[in-house]
Amino acid sequence: RSRSRPSAAMGAGRNARHQGVGRVSVDERLDMLRAVTRGFSKLKVEVFENQFLVNYAQSIDANYIIRGIRTASDYEYERTMRYINSDLHADITTIFLLPPREYAEVSSTMVKGLMGPNGWEQMIRQYVPEPVYRKLVNYYQQQG
Repeated sequence: RSRSRPSAAMGAGRNARHQGVGRVSVDERLDMLRAVTRGFSKLKVEVFENQFLVNYAQSIDANYIIRGIRTASDYEYERTMRYINSDLHADITTIFLLPPREYAEVSSTMVKGLMGPNGWEQMIRQYVPEPVYRKLVNYYQQQG
């Protein structure tokens, strides 16, 4: 493959089904991802639309897709997607990573569920990186 590319690319998919009230926009997610990964000079963060992840990976000449698995249901879903991706592009390998125990139960749904009651700011601080924390506090204050 001859195209010059970063050592790694992080794609955030835009999905119309996930654009609802109380949800962080794709542009906001990109801002947070870029802030959190600022120290990784060879990482490119971008959005892709209206295509499957494996097709996006193929379009940027990626050899691997890296997916995180927290739960058994994540594994079942990701295993199925890995086989489908392989059917579409057998040359792209999917790698699964498990998080450290202290983050295994953390999800955006869990964090959003903690927001609101007195003291929520301190509660979520331990579960998200600082740039994400600041964005969530600001977002909540603007909504309230």
